[in-house]
Amino acid sequence: MIEEPYRWVEAIATRRDYVETQLSSGSPIIALTFADGILLFTVGQQKLFEIYDRIALGAIGHPGDIERLRMAAIELASTEGFARSAADVSLRRLAYYSLSPVMKNAFEQIYGAPFLARLLFAEIGATPAEDLFLRVEYDGAISQKKSGNKRFAVLAPTKKSAEQMEQFLEREDHGDEDMTAALELAFDAWAAGQKQAEEGAVLPGREEIRACRRERLGDGIMEAVVLERRARSPVQYRTVEQKQLAALSEQV
Repeated sequence: MIEEPYRWVEAIATRRDYVETQLSSGSPIIALTFADGILLFTVGQQKLFEIYDRIALGAIGHPGDIERLRMAAIELASTEGFARSAADVSLRRLAYYSLSPVMKNAFEQIYGAPFLARLLFAEIGATPAEDLFLRVEYDGAISQKKSGNKRFAVLAPTKKSAEQMEQFLEREDHGDEDMTAALELAFDAWAAGQKQAEEGAVLPGREEIRACRRERLGDGIMEAVVLERRARSPVQYRTVEQKQLAALSEQV
């Protein structure tokens, strides 16, 4: 009996190593507060989704697990909105009381499969200071950032890559960029995370980052969505047009 708790802890540690390895090749996601709302940006297959009127999701991991969690989030938000009102749909309730417990339970039940996914949620507020970013890990742990202090959040395949991107954004982000400048900044932050993953170097300069953009973009497809603060309809989510992203890639 004495060995049982140790075996469980050992199994959890092994499971954590396994999940981290599975997620290590993912493409980072950047969320930024800018002049007109919140921008989410990444490179790769579809990883950005609408959850509800004011809430967007970015995810890294196994497509099947991401889809299961996405559908669960949409169903929970829609049920809340129908039973009460759209204004009552809260990212905090969605993450803390619904998704996080489900992911934590799946991770700790060592005879079942964990979710191979990391999630980044963005909820737009009436003002930039009210914007909210929540990162939900595969084990159910939640990291919260309110835009009042940091006007960005990142989702990365490794801890070191996330640290590199956060350091870059702390150095470069001003929070009042227009759409074009916000896209440039997000693309540079993505490249900063890629460069760290390759070299483990110190925070790169602008020229190094632009060189990395050229090297790493390759056949990857840029994807970006916006939560608009002054949208004319209740739905504040929209996809950034490919022609605008194409103009960004021409500057690589």
